[in-house]
Amino acid sequence: MLLLAEAVYNADFISGLALLGAGIAMIGGLGSGIGQGFAAGKAAEAVGRQPEASGKITTTMLVGQAMAETTGLYSLIIAFVLIFTT
Repeated sequence: MLLLAEAVYNADFISGLALLGAGIAMIGGLGSGIGQGFAAGKAAEAVGRQPEASGKITTTMLVGQAMAETTGLYSLIIAFVLIFTT
């Protein structure tokens, strides 16, 4: 029986797994996009119901979207690290 500790992998195999991991890491961008779209939709509904509060609603929405975008940026950084370190 071949143990994993004794297995020898070539550089192409390791590079392939790193690229696969980079693709999986970018799934985080999907959640970020869905969250931002949901926030923008709800903000548009709120402005439609109460137009005089549009300044506060827009400010709150932009802060929330900036926070949601950080998860997408973190996954992009991880993907770049996986791609360019192999």
